[in-house]
Amino acid sequence: MKCIAVIPARLESTRLPRKLLQDLGGEAVIVRTYRAVKATGLFDRVLVATDSEEIADVIKAAGGTVFMSLKAHESGSDRIAEAVQNLDSDAVINIQGDEPFVDATLLKQLVSVFENDADKTVDVASVMTRLTEQSAIENPNHVKVVVDSKQHALYFSRLPIPYLREGGEKTTYFKHIGVYGFRKNALLSFATLPAGILENSEKLEQLRYLENGFRIKMVETEQQSIGIDTAADLELARTYLKNH
Repeated sequence: MKCIAVIPARLESTRLPRKLLQDLGGEAVIVRTYRAVKATGLFDRVLVATDSEEIADVIKAAGGTVFMSLKAHESGSDRIAEAVQNLDSDAVINIQGDEPFVDATLLKQLVSVFENDADKTVDVASVMTRLTEQSAIENPNHVKVVVDSKQHALYFSRLPIPYLREGGEKTTYFKHIGVYGFRKNALLSFATLPAGILENSEKLEQLRYLENGFRIKMVETEQQSIGIDTAADLELARTYLKNH
């Protein structure tokens, strides 16, 4: 099976301006993410997909491969679809550019979903981890996911789901980790679909798949990641880097 890793990298971000170029231990966040993915050795090819010359320059300076997007894109998946449409691959793994500590074990779990799917019934796969702190459960920056008995996603939301009504049975909350795997044809199909009501409401691109009848296989992991969405996240990442 040929598997490509693509890191979509948009320069502008609302909660932390130019976050991918922020310094993290002497290197830009996007460079640390690229090196972490490359170091896993899991992929036939690793590339950064961006429309930013600044991001392209720092990746090239680090010895990385860049795909310059020709179009403006609403989502990272759209950008990835453009990057891989002419590349030979069976599966494509999408790693967010703001995940500099993405773990090799976690990525291997995701890749194995496709390696073990002999009948090719899986279109999309992603990762989740348990949330236990109430503050994290209520934090809208942590996207929550609920799944069915076969670990297929039912819904994603920035709100705590499922809602625990007074007297209701205690439930488990899962945080969605923004790492995806796609069959290439499913990814290319996604790029032809318009954003729907749910995606536009929650600002979560994975809801486009659910709105259009795709099933997303979720893999539970205990591997924790530090995604960088805010200035506080960046400081947490800097502290983590110093201590590891």
